[in-house]
Amino acid sequence: MDDSPGASQDEPPPHDEAWFGALFDAHSRALYSYFVRRLPDGGRASDAEDLAAEVLATAWRRRADVPDAAVLPWLYRTAGYVLANHRRKMRALPVAIVPDEPDDVDPATLAVDDDAVRQVLARLSPRDRRILLLVAWDGLSGDDLAQVLGVSRGGADAALSRARARLRDAWDAHEQAVDA
Repeated sequence: MDDSPGASQDEPPPHDEAWFGALFDAHSRALYSYFVRRLPDGGRASDAEDLAAEVLATAWRRRADVPDAAVLPWLYRTAGYVLANHRRKMRALPVAIVPDEPDDVDPATLAVDDDAVRQVLARLSPRDRRILLLVAWDGLSGDDLAQVLGVSRGGADAALSRARARLRDAWDAHEQAVDA
């Protein structure tokens, strides 16, 4: 204990290398066992070791967030997130049925179409472009869009409707310019 002036008797121990060494010694085996029990068919030992190491690395990076009174529960909660991420990575992604015949679409045509879309999007305001891309590219729903924009759901729906209308107008103007 530090009896020097200014040292508080109530301060928790610092989360330094010694703290981490003690955490590692006390809980690394429990984390390894946690993963072995939860990986399919016991998983590979190396997978369990890697996942336990990831949890411990997170504990080191976020050591200020690790509560002294509940270290193991915090580690297990983090382990749950790490395991969920691992499972998502291991899950086979569904692939659409691949046609027997390749498309006859010329890549040059696709590049021109992409360029046309970029040109039309460039004609829109940054807000309209952001709204359209959040919905089309990032797949945000109305509620999520409202949260990102900081408006009500009705406001988000209205903003999306206006952005789509301006996109149609910009596309029509682009088509007319190309045809002229």
